[in-house]
Amino acid sequence: MNAAGQGQLLALIAGQGWRQVGELALAFSLSSLIGLEREIRQKAAGLRTHTLVGTGAALFLLVSKYGFSDVLSSGRVVLDPSRVAAQIVTGIGFIGGGLIFVRRDTVRGLTTAAIVWVTAAIGMACGAGLFLLALVVTAGHFVVVLVYPAVARRLPRTAHTEAIAHIVYRQRQGILRTILASCTSHGFVVTGIHTREDEPDLNARNAVEVTLELEGAKTPIELATSLHEIGGVLEVRTTDNSDTGD
Repeated sequence: MNAAGQGQLLALIAGQGWRQVGELALAFSLSSLIGLEREIRQKAAGLRTHTLVGTGAALFLLVSKYGFSDVLSSGRVVLDPSRVAAQIVTGIGFIGGGLIFVRRDTVRGLTTAAIVWVTAAIGMACGAGLFLLALVVTAGHFVVVLVYPAVARRLPRTAHTEAIAHIVYRQRQGILRTILASCTSHGFVVTGIHTREDEPDLNARNAVEVTLELEGAKTPIELATSLHEIGGVLEVRTTDNSDTGD
């Protein structure tokens, strides 16, 4: 192999040693620790989002440091390939922002936006020839999305759960009062209530649908079971808004 070929080979493998893998692993670990605290406190951006963003940021920086050595001459800059990479980082933020939305004061789409951001970093690493780093971060992504949800479900939680309950019941005096009493007895506070009855499907069944916004210290599963047992209740659907998996 001539000198030019050796130079290209060295440029290809530059920045892909154990040191860089260790830097990615450190970013992954520290970001996970921060996300762990956020997850326990049931914040919108939790374990997965923080881990993905921290790891993606580390990969972006490593691409910036080592991804252009094969197109730069020693001692002088022939061109600036990083200008396109910088625009990718900025542009992907707009896509991620479009995936995040708020519904009933609950943030959704943060993890999906973080995955898109990390995917952009992986694509940049591949284009820059940092194949090993791209593979390491891809593996880390699958750990986050497949393993971390199970970890998050086993974490201790702060005494606060936000839930939505959709209940359809027959128009009968006293049922709504019984429903509210059941919510209270299960440790939930009703923070909002919305009813719907002037709909053809409800009129056909002589029914009313009520949507309850709840806050409490438990999951709504036991509550849903209790509500189903109330005479005149036809349907119960509950959603745990503290679960930010997306």
